[in-house]
Amino acid sequence: MSDNKRIAKNTAFLYIRMLFVMGVTLFTSRIILEALGVDDYGIFNVVGGVVAMLGFFNSSMSTSTQRFLNFEMGRGTLESLKRVFSVSLSIHIAIAIITAILLETVGLWFICNKLNVSASGLNAALWVYHCAVITFVLSIIITPYHAVIISNEQMSAYAIISVIEVSLKLAVAFLINLANDKLQTYAILLLGVSIIIDAAYCIYSFVHFPECRCRLVKDIKLAKEMLAFSGWVIFGCITNLFSTQGVNILINIFFGPAYNAARAIAVQIQAAVNQFVLNFMTAVRPPIVKAYSKGDIEYMNNLVYTSSKFSFALLFVIGLPVILNANFIIGLWLVDIPPLAVLFTQLVIIDLLITALYSPIAYVNQASGKIKNYQLAISLLFVLIFGITWLLYRLGAPVYMAFVVSIAISFFGLFIRVWILKKENDFPANYYLTKVLAPISLCGLVSFALPLYLHHIIDNLWVSLVATSLSGLAIFSTLTWVFCLSRNEKGFIQDKLSMILNKISSNRIKA
Repeated sequence: MSDNKRIAKNTAFLYIRMLFVMGVTLFTSRIILEALGVDDYGIFNVVGGVVAMLGFFNSSMSTSTQRFLNFEMGRGTLESLKRVFSVSLSIHIAIAIITAILLETVGLWFICNKLNVSASGLNAALWVYHCAVITFVLSIIITPYHAVIISNEQMSAYAIISVIEVSLKLAVAFLINLANDKLQTYAILLLGVSIIIDAAYCIYSFVHFPECRCRLVKDIKLAKEMLAFSGWVIFGCITNLFSTQGVNILINIFFGPAYNAARAIAVQIQAAVNQFVLNFMTAVRPPIVKAYSKGDIEYMNNLVYTSSKFSFALLFVIGLPVILNANFIIGLWLVDIPPLAVLFTQLVIIDLLITALYSPIAYVNQASGKIKNYQLAISLLFVLIFGITWLLYRLGAPVYMAFVVSIAISFFGLFIRVWILKKENDFPANYYLTKVLAPISLCGLVSFALPLYLHHIIDNLWVSLVATSLSGLAIFSTLTWVFCLSRNEKGFIQDKLSMILNKISSNRIKA
């Protein structure tokens, strides 16, 4: 119960953060797109995407650091935590140096010779690229400090720093209108914001967590263990680039930067909607790893079941009105809508709904450390997305086909992931598929019918948005409560609602 309360509290902090960050980010994107124009905005995203192609080092090592920290928190001492952090920091510094060399040689050659950028825009594109390289290298070094905050479940600090970050980016969006070379100025100012935020993470971690106040130590055995774990995660992240940045480059080569801008808009909306799940899963991941390290497999599995249901439910309630009203929502957000941005948005949200179904089980795989076969399987799926998309484009397929391929592969990959987890970790796959995924998915499909009908018969766009949102929420919540939630899950929700109502009633009496 204590763990459940902490998860609920941390999730609340993350949702407060998310609502502010999402609102400001979407508003900032509108200002940026209007200031830069469609072509420059597309250039910024595709050039920055080349740097992001090496982001797998960052994300994989962050995952590795959090996993080892949480594992030691479940069974270890302060000294073991210091050792994990110190080794992780040493590895990140080495990776940052290697990454900087690769980006300023191979990456720079790719920007100058392969991307579809006009000669007049090349100078600004290079400014964007160099600033992105510096930002990325600094983010690699700061990753262990970020991982410590998440591992210690200090979501309030994470939320506050994130709010500061998006506020600074909003200020940057307004400032670039004062500049002559907007794209170049935008890149430089974003670099300044990144330096400030990285320093904030470092200072907070050093002050509040004693494991960060340590000297760099030499522990070859632990370094090999962390690198072996992260190596497979890196392999999965590299192949994931084929399905994300690789597809982005294919769109640039076959169709031009205007469609990169459309994809950037769709992906940004996808990321904003996905925050409803990511915030919840960020709070859930540490308890899953700690439960495994303690040997409490029953609690870990129950936590996976519950988080799978809640993650899909949160995403469905938000994603349904976005799918049905994408044209209206994007029209409220942007002045100039890039071509096919609406269709791209609808397709990426559908893809996101599928991935939400299996996201929690990845944490079980990471907690056990048995990740080789899992990473090999999902890596093959990522490469398939790129390969099939390239083939279809060569055959003359329309630009949106990349998203259709991704949806199909995600659905197939759902069953592959569950099967591997059963084989490697003795995960109760049959129970998970029949008692968790099947009921929640069917509830989602049934709940889609009435909102779709209302969207077609209601002419007023505002009324349609409200009607589809409320009807989808009402039907899905009712079906989920009746057919999907266990007695314990219902009891937890009832307890939290009673606590909230009691606080409201108490405040009214005092007033």
